[in-house]
Amino acid sequence: MKTDLKDVFSALRDFNAQRDWDQFHDGKNLALALSIEAAELNELFLWKNAEDVNREKIQEELADVFNYAIMLADKYNLEIPDICLKKIEENSQKYPVDKARGNAKKYSEL
Repeated sequence: MKTDLKDVFSALRDFNAQRDWDQFHDGKNLALALSIEAAELNELFLWKNAEDVNREKIQEELADVFNYAIMLADKYNLEIPDICLKKIEENSQKYPVDKARGNAKKYSEL
């Protein structure tokens, strides 16, 4: 059975509703939680070679990041595939292949 993003949205809604946690999940708190979980993900890499990081810990922290991002998108009725594809299109304009290929410079420096 394939799980899709709608299943994740539904599971998160149910999980939070059962615990009456929606009251804590305003946009500000979700954004802060997302940032904190991203920092915990970064901490896994601190002072280590990238290949030495525990894969299971990455999975745990990345799931937290994704879950808070999904909850934030849900709070603002944003369609994740749509906003991601829109951002890719915007970035393709900022970073044309002929200027950006193999180059890590910011678009304003290309």
